[in-house]
Amino acid sequence: MTTDILQIEPLSSVQLPERIAALATIATDLSWSWSRNAPTMFALIDAQLWEQTGENPVALLRRVDPARLDERARDPRFLELYDAELARLAARRIGDSWFGRKYPELTAQTIAYFCAEFAVHSSVPIFSGGLGVLAGDHCKSASDLGIPLIGVGLLYAGGFFHQRIRADGWQEDHDESFVRDDSPLELLTTAAGDHSLAVVRMFDRHVHVGAWRMTVGSVAIYLLTTDLEQNHPDDRPITDKLYSGGPELRLRQEWILGVGGVRVLRALGIAPAAWHANEGHAAFMMVERLRELMANGVSGPDAAKEVRTHGIFTTHTPVAAGHDAFPEKDVAACAGPIWEEMGVSKDGLLAMGRQPGTPDGRFHMTAAAIRLSGRVNGVAARHGEVSRTLWQSMWPGRPVEQIPIGAVTNGVHLPTWMADELKALLDAHLGRDWEQRRDDAPLWETVLSLDNAALWNAHRVLKHRLVAYLREIARRRWTDPALATVRIDPAAAAQRDAGNADRALGVASSGVLFDPEALTIGFARRFATYKRADLIFRDLDRLRALVTDSRRPVQLVFAGKSHPADVPGKKVLQTVYEFTRDPSLAGRIAFVEDYDMHIAEHLVQGVDLWLNLPRVPLEASGTSGMKAALNGVPQLSTLDGWWPEAFNGKNGWAIPSAASALGASTPAEQATLDQAADAADASHLYSLLEREVVPAFYDRDIAGLPVAWLELMKQAIFVAGRFFTTRRMLQQYAADYYAPAMRGQPPAEDPPTA
Repeated sequence: MTTDILQIEPLSSVQLPERIAALATIATDLSWSWSRNAPTMFALIDAQLWEQTGENPVALLRRVDPARLDERARDPRFLELYDAELARLAARRIGDSWFGRKYPELTAQTIAYFCAEFAVHSSVPIFSGGLGVLAGDHCKSASDLGIPLIGVGLLYAGGFFHQRIRADGWQEDHDESFVRDDSPLELLTTAAGDHSLAVVRMFDRHVHVGAWRMTVGSVAIYLLTTDLEQNHPDDRPITDKLYSGGPELRLRQEWILGVGGVRVLRALGIAPAAWHANEGHAAFMMVERLRELMANGVSGPDAAKEVRTHGIFTTHTPVAAGHDAFPEKDVAACAGPIWEEMGVSKDGLLAMGRQPGTPDGRFHMTAAAIRLSGRVNGVAARHGEVSRTLWQSMWPGRPVEQIPIGAVTNGVHLPTWMADELKALLDAHLGRDWEQRRDDAPLWETVLSLDNAALWNAHRVLKHRLVAYLREIARRRWTDPALATVRIDPAAAAQRDAGNADRALGVASSGVLFDPEALTIGFARRFATYKRADLIFRDLDRLRALVTDSRRPVQLVFAGKSHPADVPGKKVLQTVYEFTRDPSLAGRIAFVEDYDMHIAEHLVQGVDLWLNLPRVPLEASGTSGMKAALNGVPQLSTLDGWWPEAFNGKNGWAIPSAASALGASTPAEQATLDQAADAADASHLYSLLEREVVPAFYDRDIAGLPVAWLELMKQAIFVAGRFFTTRRMLQQYAADYYAPAMRGQPPAEDPPTA
């Protein structure tokens, strides 16, 4: 039954001059964040306040002096940008779209995209890393292409966490919260003013579920919350923190996401024709859809067939231990007595999540998602291969190459991640309409003829901006007493007083010494052990020779968070941090704390080389390298994730594969394999840097241009722009997954047995 829904807009109390009254609409539609004009427009209102609010237009409009708005309402330059933004929004609403032209018969239908986190803009910090950024880019490109998609996630009022690094290099996790009044989120409420839109039963209590709406162009993302006055005090904070607490809290969150998400969509009158679970966190969505059908009299086999026909599942995790699995007794306690509504036994329900060959009494979320989805994929060709091996047991006796798990290689949202300077360069070279023509393969080949001087000048602007940013971060560390209190212990203070201030702070403060002309290598991602952020420090003598070379110096900047519960990952981070304070490395190593989308943007646009060192085959995709490549930054990586598909010998460097990180029969054997792989990969890494990377960067022609390096940069843009964007990714999802599911085409394969 559909509920009459009203929304409470975040800027409803702000008085705007009539001429620019639609600023509220622009500010609360996050498509402004990838518009060419909107950031400049908002900065014109008050440049200092724009920076202070973290480039958040809602916060800006809530705080700006009304007199400034009155001035802008009479400013011709501002009004030109404002009118252009209104025209952009109007064109999206009335214009045709790629999806509309390709699938006109499907435009009135809807795709529901469930994910545990979404990273769209830093003003809504409800994400931890790659999965959320990918989901955000997925939604942005769906809007660009006119794909009728909606998102469903959770509103983590407490965010993920703020990272603070102690003087000894240990990561401290501080609560992160955001002011919802400063966010673009709209609170949904019933016509009677009730914030509860649906009710879910779990652990013998009824839990009310509300929702906030985040507008991302033509895509709406519904973020669920249990922080409602109707709920028991123990249930209100269920959705407060991302990936926090133990397995029981995670189970509760995933039950709310899946079951609550379906029920909220029903309350909103939304009836999706395709249901996409992005990672196993959302598998309960499929269980709830099965319950709906069976509770209405549909037989079990027919209900399962219907769910599978319209169901899509994307797995992102290449390691068995990384997939969520909960004790069956806990799932039964959470779900009970849902099986009675379905007309099955408790064991019949729990069997959906059993993985053959692992009789561990656990409900495997990925196993349930695979059983209830007719179309399953990994996120890179290599990851698809690994996933087929990982889940082969669900199809006993079938050869691994015949396991029905495909692959859609991830991409990144070009308008978000490509720097304006690069876009302007392509405007001049390809014509200002190149973004509308970027599906044409010959367009990207033209990038290979970019003017060398123009490309190098654009890159140098971005690199100087990065170095200035690192220096400003370091300056703020000195001048902010609160931050100093967090990180400086007495020993460090004494070191500072002795004149070694830079090493005393460590966090990016070595960036004060950074040389904008030196070869700068970036490494920024989640600090998990398999990503091996510390691999480059394995042979300090060889590294020291590289970074202290007076003619051809190398400098490295690191960023990233370790999961709060990942102690081994924190130890790797601590190891890396300690090297920022090593005087023998001449201040050439920097660490930027509290990694977020804003820091990521500076890094992927401003470094010279992107470093990616996962143990093969443990990297599912590696989208940070794609972001860097879009900005002309070559990558040096092991052949894992996207790199086996992307590396063409001209756009970066590849470390030859050593021993596989999978297949060991005992922990001791695994440790031996890891040690061998680390030693071999580190040796290749140093050799590539010494013999190829550094010489290519510093070899200049008579005009001072690194001609060979510029060819690498052009190839990086060509490959990433042509093949590794979410535009290409969404077009593949539409053709191979969404359109068949929306049309009700039965999957080609029978489901695996329970």
